[in-house]
Amino acid sequence: MIKRGVMLVVAFVVALPGVARADDPFETRVYATREGLIGEVTANGHRIASEDLFAALPSRLGLAGRDQGNRTVRVCTAARCVFVPVWDVGPWNTKDDYWNANRQMWRDLPRGKPAAEAAYAEGYNRGRDEFGRTVSNPAGIDLADRAFRDGLLLRDNAWVRVAFLWTAPGPRGSVATDGSPLLVRDQPSRAGAVVGFAAGAAQLPISCQIRGEHITGDA
Repeated sequence: MIKRGVMLVVAFVVALPGVARADDPFETRVYATREGLIGEVTANGHRIASEDLFAALPSRLGLAGRDQGNRTVRVCTAARCVFVPVWDVGPWNTKDDYWNANRQMWRDLPRGKPAAEAAYAEGYNRGRDEFGRTVSNPAGIDLADRAFRDGLLLRDNAWVRVAFLWTAPGPRGSVATDGSPLLVRDQPSRAGAVVGFAAGAAQLPISCQIRGEHITGDA
């Protein structure tokens, strides 16, 4: 049995224009697709498995080291969230750091809008990616199979909210478990509903603490 001294709690709130704090991570709404590619190797050298929890972003500026979480995103639907490290590059492009104010490419696009989304929806860059391929969906993030399927309970590609956690100042902590994900609950006790996962190695901002239960076994 494993003793865990930490419980990750997520409060679901509606983000209103103009209320973001200066120390909040940059966040935007993007279209998420499932990575798949079981057995292939990611841009940081990880061999993909069906139970993986990671994300891919379309620029190496968002890539974490192998088995590291120095680049971690929070990806949320209306009811669930996953906290996952970025271990691959894609979809579509490889130099589209759309979360940065000063982008590598396509600097005329607004911050937070992936070039693939602009190409698909608006015909930007003649509807093509950086390699000249016709963009057939507006994806700005790929999710590994377990993050997509079990973490967010998605059955098809979907629009999600993505927060780029390394863009915020302040202390962070790394998730360390026996290999299984940390369960995310909506309150700091086992009575709270499970509303997502935090992957091992993910680095999360530390915003508060509260005295909770001592837990032996799964949290």
